[in-house]
Amino acid sequence: MCKDIKTLLYIIYYIFRMSKTAIDPILTPNDNRYVMFPIQDQEIWSMYQKQIDCFWRPEEIDLTKDLNHWQTLTQEEQYFISMILAFFAASDGLVLENLAARFMGDVQLPEARAFYGFQIAMENIHSHTYSLLIETYIKNEEDKHKFFHAIENFPCIKKKSDWAQKWIGDKRSSFATRLVAFACIEGIFFSGAFCSIYWLKKRGLMPGLTFSNELISRDEALHCEFAILLYNKLLKKVGRAKIYEIIKEAVEIETEFICTALPCRLIGMNSSMMTQYIQFVADRLSVQLGYEKIYNVINPCEFMELISLESKTNFFEKRNDSYALADKTKDENTFEFNEDF
Repeated sequence: MCKDIKTLLYIIYYIFRMSKTAIDPILTPNDNRYVMFPIQDQEIWSMYQKQIDCFWRPEEIDLTKDLNHWQTLTQEEQYFISMILAFFAASDGLVLENLAARFMGDVQLPEARAFYGFQIAMENIHSHTYSLLIETYIKNEEDKHKFFHAIENFPCIKKKSDWAQKWIGDKRSSFATRLVAFACIEGIFFSGAFCSIYWLKKRGLMPGLTFSNELISRDEALHCEFAILLYNKLLKKVGRAKIYEIIKEAVEIETEFICTALPCRLIGMNSSMMTQYIQFVADRLSVQLGYEKIYNVINPCEFMELISLESKTNFFEKRNDSYALADKTKDENTFEFNEDF
């Protein structure tokens, strides 16, 4: 009997040790990573295909009405929008750097690397779009220079940048931990800014800006959804305490940014409502990662139900207020875009 117990304990210990030292299949060095087929994970492959179908270009954004609207905005509203664009222009570059410098090297599964490769292209398009918006709206060259170099000029944006760069340079944390951190960046860090621009849409302002916000927020939702999918496929998860620590840090930084350093009251939004919305987004992310809610709050922004930060929009079927590649049944040598935006 005693011998059987010892054997059982040894087996349990062996399994525990193996779970600690085993490499996740997604991260296992793979000599076949340079060739796409055969597909090993259909869910990841489907996410890659979905991202391809969501391709768009900055030239599709019509800014003609925005220039007139911009002149009617108060100085506070213009400043708020400029700061949001400055943050976004810098943040997409940080996400891009993490993908190129870390995640593309970490992940070995070809279809996952394909998603990241295409995401890099989309992050460039986002950065291009935000830079184009700054170039269009802000005519004063000195102000324009400040917003193009926002990390150097605005402490509230530098704080968000520092948090992201901390995870890019982190050589000790696991891939799973860093994956969660960047899910927070693309989910929580962007939530207040996306919400504030949708608030402008609700007021009927800046149609070019708000349309670009729809395109980009849906892209980022897809990127966040992919991070969640990848995390849930990993064998080695992150402990609940660490998950909560990362999410709470992101919520604190985002709340300070959008409610204090750059108060959303400048465009007529309620700070308490915005704080609760950020917490709601954080709770949803926590649940999607397989953990319990932290804040237990409901969505206070009913107008945000018009979009889906859970990426529920079906990019393959829905065309109204969305985007997709042109009808593939047309001449294959002709590349067109749906004009019904």
